[in-house]
Amino acid sequence: MGIHSEAVLNRKYMEMMKLMTIYLNHFPRFEKYALANNIRNTAYRVYDLITECQKRYYKKTTLTDLDVEHQKLRMQIYLANELGYFAFRDGKQNQSVDAPKRFLALSNVIDEIGKIIGAWMNKLREAGKL
Repeated sequence: MGIHSEAVLNRKYMEMMKLMTIYLNHFPRFEKYALANNIRNTAYRVYDLITECQKRYYKKTTLTDLDVEHQKLRMQIYLANELGYFAFRDGKQNQSVDAPKRFLALSNVIDEIGKIIGAWMNKLREAGKL
């Protein structure tokens, strides 16, 4: 992965974290230290693995771990949506909040990050390094 691709991945990740932080702060109070905290920790783990992959010469296991953590993050966000947590504002359910737009905005950025990770893995496979 070239320097330009790394910059794109870092920029997309920062965009995702900004959105996610805003939305997680609105989760219900009873979930702030459960699912919201778990999503945050998974997102931090993804960031750690991105940094590690960019710095390691042999990336096979680290990149595989990154792919797995990314999928965990995707599934946790999906679970939060299914439980209706994106419809909350300041810890209270709010009918005027457009929950599908919140979920789709976050999900689209997570999908873009997944595409970048997938392209990275494919490039290494083609080079015979993965």
